Amino acid sequence: MKQHTTNYINTFIEVAEDCPTFHAQIPPQKEEKTLANLQYEQISKHPYQYSSDDIIFDCYSFKNGISENEKQEARNQFFSKGQACLRSSPLAKRYGFGIHHNLEGKVAIFPIESEEYQKLLNDPSIAKTKAMRSKRK
Repeated sequence: MKQHTTNYINTFIEVAEDCPTFHAQIPPQKEEKTLANLQYEQISKHPYQYSSDDIIFDCYSFKNGISENEKQEARNQFFSKGQACLRSSPLAKRYGFGIHHNLEGKVAIFPIESEEYQKLLNDPSIAKTKAMRSKRK
């Protein structure tokens, strides 16, 4: 079965054009963890440790209660269809974080107001793409 991927290599996902904030915000805690909470926790605690595929599948498996025994088969099934990449992440669309994929495809986040965000934005050796807009133009 064909496997799809959400991974980027040496790419920076800029904050969406219609992001409502100019200073990054940690996603608010709710009774049940949101996708934004899960992604923020995993990426911020482990920068450049996980690929986009790892993060997206881990969030999916957490939300769907997939056991460790079932994970490999579920992952194969999950990526047999195309999945939304981190360009659709609420971190980049709503909460003001840029997402950097390094040369190995591992991911870290940077607040829009940070010096690191500006360095990545101005680095000509890194491909850039914007996060998806929340609303149509």
